[in-house]
Amino acid sequence: MARSPSNAGDLYRAVWRWHFYAGLFVIPFLLSLAVTGGLYLFKDEINQWLYQDTVMVEAQSTPTVAPERQVDAALATYAGDAFRYVPPAADDRAAEVDITTADGKQAVYVDPYSGEITGSTPYRGSIMWTIRYIHSLNYFGETASLIIEIVGGWAILLVLTGIYLWWPRGRKGGVVTVRSRPSKRLFWRDLHAVTGIFVGGFILFLAVTGMPWSTLWGSQVNEWANGNNFGYPDGVRVNVPVSEERLVQHETTTTWSMEQAQMPTSEPSAAGPIGLDRAVETFDDLGLAPGYAISLPSSATGVYTGSIYPDDLSQQRVVHLDQYSGEALLDMSYADYGPMGKTLEWGINTHMGQQYGLANQLILALACAGIVLLCASGGVMWWKRRPSGRMGVPPAPSDPRRLRGVLALLAIGGVIFPLTGASMIVMALIDAVVRRRGERARQTATS
Repeated sequence: MARSPSNAGDLYRAVWRWHFYAGLFVIPFLLSLAVTGGLYLFKDEINQWLYQDTVMVEAQSTPTVAPERQVDAALATYAGDAFRYVPPAADDRAAEVDITTADGKQAVYVDPYSGEITGSTPYRGSIMWTIRYIHSLNYFGETASLIIEIVGGWAILLVLTGIYLWWPRGRKGGVVTVRSRPSKRLFWRDLHAVTGIFVGGFILFLAVTGMPWSTLWGSQVNEWANGNNFGYPDGVRVNVPVSEERLVQHETTTTWSMEQAQMPTSEPSAAGPIGLDRAVETFDDLGLAPGYAISLPSSATGVYTGSIYPDDLSQQRVVHLDQYSGEALLDMSYADYGPMGKTLEWGINTHMGQQYGLANQLILALACAGIVLLCASGGVMWWKRRPSGRMGVPPAPSDPRRLRGVLALLAIGGVIFPLTGASMIVMALIDAVVRRRGERARQTATS
């Protein structure tokens, strides 16, 4: 049976109403995510440009100073405890020594040829790290980062309802072309619709691949995946003594799959620790890709942890060395991850613009620009449509059952993303109040 025009109109209004609510909530965050995310795609290029005098050195043919001497040089300038050493990633790069001082953590850069300090920055305090913290809302505390999960779910809702509203239904204009002039609302409606259909897929991809970082959903999926051998394989660390410390507590930057991996422990020996120089030699002999970082042992049973998370996923690797024997207690690469770990790591790497080089960066940068245009056109379109002095919420369907039907479909997403589902319940209650007030106002006006 064909759907009657009134039923189709009711369904359209129900979807439009929830599309409006999704946009009302998401647009401010989408703008922030698009701008900060677009900048962070080029973090390496921007960091190298901003801190060139600190992180770059003149390549030489002479031997480099021993790593332990580089650490000693950094500690002579900044008194404290070194907790991380990053060997030069290339012949023209400085080494990095991360130190905990009385005034906070510092990243100290050392010329590997002369052992002289080239400069320092607050640890994880560069401009690009600040942008990353703003992007994830971690800059505003861990509680604020819960919003990211809610925004991700609402962004998915925004795209799906937007596709329904865009659907041509026999219409030619405003599908892939923009009609009218900027002074008219029709122009902004078409611009919003056409932009949305081209960047909607990117919004879905970025929302889904960003979810592993979320506080609730991401941590729960991580725990489930690793507990069922879908993340990192439990068998890799069989018969290796482990502590209760997790890699995410030891490493400031690690892969999603390895966050919950337990840290192995070193067996104290009368021979004493091998030292950083030998640890670096061992990591080099094991073939860790250039650019790897070494987390230093934090206790008598701690380990040297070499880790590298490059653009090429196949070179991701984490190696733990016994600090006394130099034996590799755990050696894990991307190939060892489970199916979910591999899939989500690929998504994260692509999300960050790393997996496919410059093309990955440029395509996502264009998508970010499109998201900004989408938000701006939606705002202008709403401003031109809304009645003076009112919010301009799209009209409710004449049959309330249409709203309930749409809500039932949206509830599926709410189950998958619980925080989004909870916020949808709140929004549904607010919408019910708005509709009742509207009905009372109409009854008063006609009485």
